Amino acid sequence: MPASPHPHEDLLAHLTRTSPLGPGEAARVVAEVIAYFSETTEEYVRRRHGELQARGLTNERIFARLGAELASRRVAAPELSTRQLRRIVYG
Repeated sequence: MPASPHPHEDLLAHLTRTSPLGPGEAARVVAEVIAYFSETTEEYVRRRHGELQARGLTNERIFARLGAELASRRVAAPELSTRQLRRIVYG
């Protein structure tokens, strides 16, 4: 019985045809992109807060930046206040 085709076979074929990526590499790139865009708003806020905090940014700067980043995501999250962002991070 043949293996079931990848759900994004057409995209994988396009990537391998138009870039130096091999089939395995293209599949990993597609999986990473799908995972990135599948992240919930809460998961994104927590992840980015940790990344920005590790760079030494203060919460005031982090929450301002997160608000701007959320508005520019492919599927924009609703506008969240600083208080709502804090609650996502700290509960």
